Amino acid sequence: MKQAILQLEQLACPTCMQKIERSVKRVDGINEDKIKVMFNASKLKTEFDETKTCLEEIKKAIESVGYEVIDAKER
Repeated sequence: MKQAILQLEQLACPTCMQKIERSVKRVDGINEDKIKVMFNASKLKTEFDETKTCLEEIKKAIESVGYEVIDAKER
C-alpha cells in the first residue's frame, strides 16, 4: 500500500468534503478506511494499492466531481 496526499483547491463547505470522499471511494484499490479529507487544510490523505490504481486515477476521480487538485504526492 502507498499513501497519497493531495492538496485541493479551497473547499467551500462540508458538502465538498463528502463529494470528494465518495468519488475517491469509487476508485478500485483505495483503502476506504484510510480516506481523510481535511476541510480547513483543503487536503486529502488516503492509502491505495498500487497494483490496482495510481495517483493519477485518484486525481481524475476528484476532478470528475468538479474540484481541482493543486498538488499530489505519493509516499
